[in-house]
Amino acid sequence: MDPVTHGLIGATATQSTLSTNTDIHRSAAIVGLLAAMTADLDVLISNANDPLLNLEIHRQFSHSLIFIPVGALIVASLLWFFMRNRLSFKQLYTFSFIGYGTAGLADMFTSYGTKLLWPFLDERFSWNIISVFDPLFSLGIILAAGFAFYYRNPKTAWLSCGWILLYLLFGFIQHERAETVAQKLAYNQNHQVNRMVIKPTIANTLLWSIRYETGDTLYAHGVQLTPFADPVIYEGESAGILDWQKQYAPYKGSVVYEDIKRFDQLSEGYLIRHPKHEDVIGDGRYAMIPTKMSPLWGIQVDTSHADQHVSFQTFRNSTADLRTKFLNMVFGQFLEIEAK
Repeated sequence: MDPVTHGLIGATATQSTLSTNTDIHRSAAIVGLLAAMTADLDVLISNANDPLLNLEIHRQFSHSLIFIPVGALIVASLLWFFMRNRLSFKQLYTFSFIGYGTAGLADMFTSYGTKLLWPFLDERFSWNIISVFDPLFSLGIILAAGFAFYYRNPKTAWLSCGWILLYLLFGFIQHERAETVAQKLAYNQNHQVNRMVIKPTIANTLLWSIRYETGDTLYAHGVQLTPFADPVIYEGESAGILDWQKQYAPYKGSVVYEDIKRFDQLSEGYLIRHPKHEDVIGDGRYAMIPTKMSPLWGIQVDTSHADQHVSFQTFRNSTADLRTKFLNMVFGQFLEIEAK
């Protein structure tokens, strides 16, 4: 999730543990907010000579369950210099623990996920029921947590907890609906699905991205899901799954080969060629439009310098036409595609 929403969830968690009108209510909220945001400081860990390091580190150790006590201790120690006249160190650590603990758990529900069980299991847990940025979700938390903070009323903070649970439940229901549509799509096209990934598109839970692999081909579709209405399906493009181990076999053991292997793991094996950049290997799970196979990011491979790290590229250029098409899909417009 975005840092602001992380902070608000942390503030909600700490406020909801307090008794009514306690003097430390606002201090507890501030500690929870800052502690929850601290976990995302891992984005600052980078190496100019190794562009993939940041991708590997983000939402790794700092978001794992085992690191929560350590992260809470770091936050409490830093805040002690500013809040020792308001809170005891025990209180500071308790609120830091609660706030910091929400970071990894909240990211588990997103379309990107987090490595909750690192270092014991190097797997990214992602329930794919909410976008990493969802303004409606954040707005509900802002209102409820803000009122709780202003009036120092934990009961109001519980309204924020209720909103979070209801919104996540709605996302779960939408995900299940999208999966049902995806299975029907594959069946109608006589596709034997090897694996499938379904994610909400950015900033909403109405338009969903469907990606499934059949043979050596990845298919992309979009589905708009309005509650109590029939789905609107947008059939999309397809692309071949890159057999990188075969194509880059001559470079095995080189820096370039190892970087492609790392990116393959980060992309969970959904590697495709960028349709407009032959030297770019992209993550086939993400695109600006759910029906497209133009990846949001990828690595630029230069085999003439196999002893050097690949470069990481992003492709987030959003034109006016692209934004209009995306919004039309979010609101269930038929566009030029027939709804199924």
